[in-house]
Amino acid sequence: MDEVQVVVAHAQRATSRVGDVFLKVDADQAPLDVEVEAMARAPVPTPQILWCKPPVLAITTVPGTALGRLGEPSTASPAAWAAAGAAIRTLHDAPLPPWFGRSGQGLGELTAELDGECEWLVANGVLPAGLVTRNRMIAESALRPWTAVFAHGDLQITHVFADGDEITGIIDWSEAGREDALFDLATLTLGHGEHLGNVVAGYGTDVDLDVIRAWWSVRSLLAIRWLTEHDFDPFAPGCEVDVLRSQL
Repeated sequence: MDEVQVVVAHAQRATSRVGDVFLKVDADQAPLDVEVEAMARAPVPTPQILWCKPPVLAITTVPGTALGRLGEPSTASPAAWAAAGAAIRTLHDAPLPPWFGRSGQGLGELTAELDGECEWLVANGVLPAGLVTRNRMIAESALRPWTAVFAHGDLQITHVFADGDEITGIIDWSEAGREDALFDLATLTLGHGEHLGNVVAGYGTDVDLDVIRAWWSVRSLLAIRWLTEHDFDPFAPGCEVDVLRSQL
């Protein structure tokens, strides 16, 4: 090894890579505990845990490359996207963990949080009122009772790795828990809706596509303030604001 690579860093956590080892530093021990327990329970490929001494978790790299990045075209094959859907289904069919994920906080709390973010976006002139209002209407379809599954909870495209057509690893499990299955499918395909059909085909069961699209609106509306405050750009081409515009 000849360098330390900072993968991501913000006020809540930082991740660095040293050779084939990732070091995750978290100000809150709870996400580290969730990540360790979730990877131990998950019936899909995950990084190997080398050691955990809070506030640091050391894990190995996984082979392959990420399916893609938000805002950029994915070069992964349709078969790889379908394999991702199959892997997600395997996870969702696994026994439930004893804790809840973020969207398992309760419909009342989730709705209140979403409404608060929508108000902030409009009051601060971040987004046009019409764009926010329309996406808040679309989001309503996701705010319904669901049957909880063992979900990853933050299944961004950069968290799923493939080698050719095979899924080789799923990383970043700190938000895993009991969630709506369609939240995972929506998170993976956010900004990459052209691959939704492949993911659903691999998932192997009928899903409500309108609810997945509603979760796209929910996730984007909830994320914009946090991303802005932590030096990320939700206005970048293909990212959260473009996702909201594509919903119109």
